[in-house]
Amino acid sequence: MLEKIPVEEDLIALFGQSLFDVWMQMNYFIDSKYDMEHLWSSGGKKWTYEYKFRRGGKTLCALYAKKNVFGFMIIFGKAEREKFEAIRSELSTETQRIYDEATTYHDGKWVMFELTDTSLFSDMEKLLLIKRKPNKR
Repeated sequence: MLEKIPVEEDLIALFGQSLFDVWMQMNYFIDSKYDMEHLWSSGGKKWTYEYKFRRGGKTLCALYAKKNVFGFMIIFGKAEREKFEAIRSELSTETQRIYDEATTYHDGKWVMFELTDTSLFSDMEKLLLIKRKPNKR
């Protein structure tokens, strides 16, 4: 459990301003399309913070933060992996590579992107659409 939810200054100190800006743009993007609960927690052994987007007990995605690294995690179940394969050709070679190298567990394929800028955001949008249709107009 998290003792204290990080404020903007905490995240800027962790990421640096430019990566914090990318984090904020991803947050704004998700919030503009999806009405979700926001859950902060510790990031386990590898990350400082985890920030999940959930609704109805189902996680859409999670953002992760540690020193100079911003992670975007999305987990695909079996049916979602089939949907990924259907749109694979629409995705960047980098997104395809990261997906292919991700580990598949009993509960799904856990795909972690370490974002440094907004260049993969259009791919992230397509991946989020696999998980759930936007519920905001």
